[in-house]
Order: sequence, then C-alpha cells, then structure tokens
Amino acid sequence: MKDLLFRTLRHEETERAPWVPFAGVHAGKLKGYDATEMLTDADKAFESLMEVNRLYKPDGQPVIFDLQIEAECLGCELTWAKDCPPSVSKHPLDGSDEEPPVTPCDCTIPTKESGRIPYVLDVMARMKKAVGDTTALYGLICGPFTLASHLRGNNLFTDMFDFEEETASLFAFCTRVCKKMADYYIEAGMDVIALVDPLISQISTAHFEQYMTEPYKELFAYIREKGAFSSFFVCGDATRNIDVMCQTDPDSISVDENVNLLAAKEITDKYNVAIGGNIPLTSIMLLGNQQDNMKFAVDLLDSVKVKKNFILAPGCDMPYDVPIENCIGVAQAALETDAVREMVKNYQAEEVDTSNVEIPDYEHLKKPLVEVFTLDSAQCAACSYMMGAANQAVETFGDAIDMVEYKFIYKENVARCIKMGVPNLPSMYINGKLKYRSIIPTKAELEEAIREAIEECKKNA
Repeated sequence: MKDLLFRTLRHEETERAPWVPFAGVHAGKLKGYDATEMLTDADKAFESLMEVNRLYKPDGQPVIFDLQIEAECLGCELTWAKDCPPSVSKHPLDGSDEEPPVTPCDCTIPTKESGRIPYVLDVMARMKKAVGDTTALYGLICGPFTLASHLRGNNLFTDMFDFEEETASLFAFCTRVCKKMADYYIEAGMDVIALVDPLISQISTAHFEQYMTEPYKELFAYIREKGAFSSFFVCGDATRNIDVMCQTDPDSISVDENVNLLAAKEITDKYNVAIGGNIPLTSIMLLGNQQDNMKFAVDLLDSVKVKKNFILAPGCDMPYDVPIENCIGVAQAALETDAVREMVKNYQAEEVDTSNVEIPDYEHLKKPLVEVFTLDSAQCAACSYMMGAANQAVETFGDAIDMVEYKFIYKENVARCIKMGVPNLPSMYINGKLKYRSIIPTKAELEEAIREAIEECKKNA
C-alpha cells in the first residue's frame, strides 16, 4: 500500500518491505502492445499500467520509464524498437572532441507542450485518479549526467578532463531541465520523483564530487520543498559512488544487481537513506523461472535484517519479455513472504552450463579482439555509451581490430560471463584482459590500449 512506501521513505520501521515493480515497456506486454505503442499512445499506456497494478499489486509503481523524453525535446534523434525504450542515435551537441561543448540557452528547456511530455502528463493524471489513493506513483526524470551524455555523446567523457568550465555549464543546464520536469510531474500528482542517472556508475568519485554533488543537492532539496519524495536511481556498478550519492541527501537510492546490496545498505543506513533493489533483470527475472524469482526475493528479504529503509524492486527497468508469472512470483514473495519461504525452502536453482562456451585463443590472435559485455546496449544507457566508445574505436582502427558485443539477455552469454568471470556489466575486455569495468574510457585512453594490443599481437604472431 501507498502508506507503507511513504513510511519507508520517512525512514520508519515497517511490517514488511514495500514492493515497487519497475515495469516500463514490460507493462505493454501485459496487454499485447509493443514498446513503441506503450511509449507514444496514452490510452495504451494507461491500460497497460493498470494491468501492472492489478497483476503485480505494487505499493508503488513508475508511470513512464523512458530516459529519452527530455533528450527528444532537446533535439536528440531517437531509434525506436518494439521490445525496449528508444535509444539516442544522434546527439545535437556532438562534434569534435577537441572543441568544448556548447550549453543550450534556457529558452530550449522543455515546456508542458514539448515532445511527448503532454502524453506523459496525460497518463500521470489518469493513473493518479485511478489508483493514486492506494499506490504511490513515481515520476521518472533523466538525471543531469545521462541527459548531458544524450546531448553531447561520448565526447562528454573527454570533456570532463579537457573543458571543465564548459562541462559544468552543460550540467547546470541539464539540472535546470530536471527541476522543470519535476515541477510538471509533481503538479501531475507524482508522489516520488526519481532522478534516473545510469551513467553515474561509469564515472569516478572525484568526477562525481566535482560535477554532480552540487546539482544533486540542489535537485533533492528542490523536490523536498515541493512536497514530494525523491529517489536517486543508478544502474551498473555504482559501488564506489554510493557514499557520495548519499551525501546529496535523497530520500532513497535504487541500485541494480551489480551492487552488493547489503554492503551498500550499510552505507545508506549511515546516512538514513532508504535503498531499493536489486532483483537481477536477466539471469533471474527474464531467464529464470517463477521459483527462481520467488526464491531470490525471499532470500533478499531475509538478508535485510532491519525492517527499515529497504524497498524490494527489480534492479532497473524490467526487460519487455520478462515472463508474467515471474513478476507474480516476486509480488507473492513480497506480500506473503512466510508462505513463499515455506514453498521454496528446498528449491535449488539449476546451475548454468558453461561447458559449451568456447573461449578464443587470446595468446595467438592475429589482431586485437575487443569484447564488450553488456546488459543490452539497446536498452541500458551505461551499456550504450560503453558500446559507443567501442564503436568509435572501430571507426578509428577499422579492420585492424575485431569487436563483439555479448548481451546478457541471452543464456549463452550469461554462460560466457560466468566462464570468463566477468565481474560487472558493462565491462570491456581487450585480448581477453579486463580493461574497463563499469567506467567509460575516453577516446584517447581506449585508442592507446588498442595500440598496445596491436603491438602485443605482432609479437605473438
């Protein structure tokens, strides 16, 4: 129920952990609508979200999960898909990495009439009227770092070193966009404003403190003044930045499976910040069965000893094709934990078979092999920009290197990750060696690493 989530966000002890299914485009699957229909048609979106509410019995739920809403309004071109949110295919501030980013003027900040914002506000108003008395509603906003990345592209990761003043100005503009979106969503009745910033996991703590601490302090204070709760939503291995994220004073933080939740909760508890997560999106929710999901949820709930400051949720936006029965299983575990614990007490998950995975002969490669392990670059922003860095390298080196992406949404790639010991997603390997783990390399860094690999291949030839 709504009050259960509110009490958790007020840092009170509760009789159980609230349950928040992050069903974005997956909501469309429940009614037979594809992702594009779900994210453009208010009638279909409302119908789908009501089905989420009926089937999954959430204490809180997001209304629209699309991190490209603001970017589209600001001139980013999108590539649409049937089974995931759109991705940014053209960055309006892209250009030479030798020239600083240009900050748009404030007259370009989206209005209520811009892009798909009217559609979002329409769906929010309908959801508020239909279930707002019983379900806490989340308004999701693309956070300032990821929004700046949408505008500038991969050059942003070089800009932070080379053009500090101009980069800070771009982040300040994106922060003003976030505040305006918060105004619209709070006015539409959203109880929780979640700033979703996947790429926070891909930067150093020093860069977070330099560029993000003040914008986020400003944003969370602003949301609180407006009478709403706040959530700081990250994807990927954000472990190194959990402490500095808490210092910006959000009401809650949401993390995915790359983060050790219990270790992170020790940090968030120190700051009296609620933490949400972190049911694995693919290995459990998408590729597992109902018992896998029930078992994981019960074990996670049991591992959180103090019944305070914890929200049970998927690690991020659920994949479109997550089986409905798996989500129902998690909901049952959340609502009837004792009964489900008894049901799965003797259940053992099937081990992943890695025997058929063939590992390249890295010692005898004729040219460098760049392997990028992602959740799915089409729907994960952090993975998308890791792949963007790899694609830039392919443009530079052409046939002199090989590059492949392994998406974690396929069982064979889960097995490959296990066999190779891939620690986090996204990660980039060069000639079988882990080079970049949950951090986006600059163009110069990656090119230097590839040149070294080319020389290594020549020596081994």
